[in-house]
Amino acid sequence: MFQNQPAITRSTNAITYLEAIRAAQRKLLSEDPRVFIYGQDIADFGGAFKATKGLAREFPGRVLDSPISEDAQVGMAIGAALEGMRPIIEMQFADFSTCGYTQIVQHAATMYWRTNAPCPIVIRLPSGGTAGAGPFHSQSLEAIYAHYPGLVVMTPATVEDAYSMLIEAVAIDDPVIFCEHKYLYYHLKADALPTEALPTGKARVARPGRDATIVAYSAMVHEAVASAEELALDGWQIEVIDLRSVKPLDTDTVLGSVARTGRLLAVGEAFPWGGVTAEVIARVATEGFGMLDAPPMRLNAKDTPVPYHPNLWGTHRPTARAITASMRELLRA
Repeated sequence: MFQNQPAITRSTNAITYLEAIRAAQRKLLSEDPRVFIYGQDIADFGGAFKATKGLAREFPGRVLDSPISEDAQVGMAIGAALEGMRPIIEMQFADFSTCGYTQIVQHAATMYWRTNAPCPIVIRLPSGGTAGAGPFHSQSLEAIYAHYPGLVVMTPATVEDAYSMLIEAVAIDDPVIFCEHKYLYYHLKADALPTEALPTGKARVARPGRDATIVAYSAMVHEAVASAEELALDGWQIEVIDLRSVKPLDTDTVLGSVARTGRLLAVGEAFPWGGVTAEVIARVATEGFGMLDAPPMRLNAKDTPVPYHPNLWGTHRPTARAITASMRELLRA
């Protein structure tokens, strides 16, 4: 559907990451009568973050409030998908999706393999941290869902991808976990919506370089680019790879970058144990060990629940400063 990803822009006006998600849903509702949206307080209220603001009036009966039961939300979506619909489920926070965990990983993920019937549902997860959000509203669960065969896990880092990947997600016949980052909702803007984009499963070179590679996704792409720009002042050219999706994961693009640079730092906002960064390093160590000039490194959030206090949160998650410190260590190796 979309082929060539436009470059990241940071306009001071125009469309935000959140508005791109709303625009994608409006387009989907207007063009496909099978699409409907189901979630807590998403109709008249417009959702916790206003991602569906105004859509219930534009599309009566197709933007529906659900009970406060994530299990019921996903179960209903699975049934609707089996009857030919294309439901979009909005979770208020990614953290709450664990209340529908069995429906997602035991039923939706396995449906095609058990019955030969596709299960085209999209579950939108407002993911990642914001200052003051604390341990119950800040988690990044992409690695948990990527563990299960049958699920596609998208992690858009740009306004353009937030729009185009959501449209693509609804067209996919498999269940899709769409991890949209809450911090990017209002902090990221673009001049216009895209007309073309890379397909899911294809990573993007967000910044070219020659001295080392940073592999990141979601909000960490922007921290990585900021770090690379700081290191450029010292003459280092750091390549930044935006994974865009973590299931499927574009190992070829990552290996191609490491072949050019010889050094790898994988960065993620999620907890470190068994995460996406560990998977990236494992693949590079297995398939590209001979290309490495130094041991690969990874940087994640601290291995503790996410703290409430903004100052603690700012040191809990990887930042451009922390990435720069890790990269200087890697460059010395």
